[in-house]
Amino acid sequence: MRAWLCVGALVLAGCDDDDCCKVDPDAGAPGDGAGDGRVEVARVPAVANSDVDLLFVIDDSTSTLDKQTNLKNNFPNFINVLNDVPGGLPNVHIGVVTPDLGTKAVNDATPAPTIGTPGTGGCSGNGKGGNLQSSSVVQGTFIANTKNSDGTRTVNYTGTLADAFSSIASVGSAGCGFEQPIEAAKRALDNNPANAGFLRPNAKLAIIVMTDEDDCSVSHATLLTQDTSTLGPLQSFRCTRFGVTCDVNGATPDDMNQANVKGQCHSNESSTYLMPMGPYATFFKGLKQRDDDVLFAALIGDPTPVEVEMRTPPASSTPIPALAHSCEYASANGLDVADPGVRIAELANKFPRHSIGTVCMQDLSSPLTNIAVQVRSLTGNPCLTQDIALPADCIARDVVGSTSTTLPACNNGASSTNKPCFELITDAASCSSDSHLKLQVQRSTTPSPDTVTVLSCKL
Repeated sequence: MRAWLCVGALVLAGCDDDDCCKVDPDAGAPGDGAGDGRVEVARVPAVANSDVDLLFVIDDSTSTLDKQTNLKNNFPNFINVLNDVPGGLPNVHIGVVTPDLGTKAVNDATPAPTIGTPGTGGCSGNGKGGNLQSSSVVQGTFIANTKNSDGTRTVNYTGTLADAFSSIASVGSAGCGFEQPIEAAKRALDNNPANAGFLRPNAKLAIIVMTDEDDCSVSHATLLTQDTSTLGPLQSFRCTRFGVTCDVNGATPDDMNQANVKGQCHSNESSTYLMPMGPYATFFKGLKQRDDDVLFAALIGDPTPVEVEMRTPPASSTPIPALAHSCEYASANGLDVADPGVRIAELANKFPRHSIGTVCMQDLSSPLTNIAVQVRSLTGNPCLTQDIALPADCIARDVVGSTSTTLPACNNGASSTNKPCFELITDAASCSSDSHLKLQVQRSTTPSPDTVTVLSCKL
């Protein structure tokens, strides 16, 4: 069954006037719907590709066991979404790294001295160095599940895919408390010989970060020294004080050190001690031919609110500045919490394909399902990534590099002479969302293989 829509019009209500189908020329940048209330609901490459490399960065610090369990318990929901398409599961490589990089800073030749006791949240040397985690049920350092020409699949693990993932995702909770998830992802993918074979040149790439603290990718290990007069107590709050700046009550590190509510917070891109997020976005995008070939997803503490409070650390009676938790949830251990992931959320938003979900829930099926929908779209699946109500107010564009061409809506259900044009098709068999809609483009010529069609709609 076809569900027809007209740009800016109510076709199903019987609008026949050509004027009611005009595209808003002020709809915003290519595909983003900015400035007009539209939200991106599909991003479909002209050439499908079922090869996807999935890199999970899973926090292994002392407060994350319950969150790891939630991720592993809900991983089958993630796989079910990927399975629920014609052709089934994409050809996947799945690897896991942790954000434990010890005391090794990006711009220092050697690690700083050990902090605390390694194995109980302390930091030492290179930590786990961005190396993929192995297990006894997986042959090698990552999961491989690929489809053969006869329809069978080749796997490198025993048991189910969920069992294999659970084995490599059980990273423990003894890792360094100065988490560097973004730098760990970079070290995993930057020609790391320990991870040979994981990153395929022609595969799409999805990076999925799960952590309950913000990124602390260290540029200079001075941040990890005992210089308390300059840096304050040797606690992870240093990562916020020097790695985040807030337009309201946090314009400088000294302002960030004051106990109050902050506003309009973002990465401190000129920090002396922490890496900026911009170059990371450039690096990850540069691993592939197009920005559209990379998905960045995050399960993190809610990026807002951001508040600094005075809190007494363990084994002390003196309150010190600390980052207030931005979310909490009831867990098997009582109350679990997470801190605002300001830097990580900012990085995610630099990617055309991204997903940001809260880690503060036992049932992670909703944010994981959303990430899986984005991964499915990454391969070329045309199903919408969000539900929309019909009749819909949508704009479609063909995007090739920095060039964008607006597509008209097709001719009300008939074969259109005005091609290329776009339409929405109801496909309950292929699209599992409530609306069962997918984007279809009628074309008279083959588009450039670099073409990506982006659909933005008012929800």
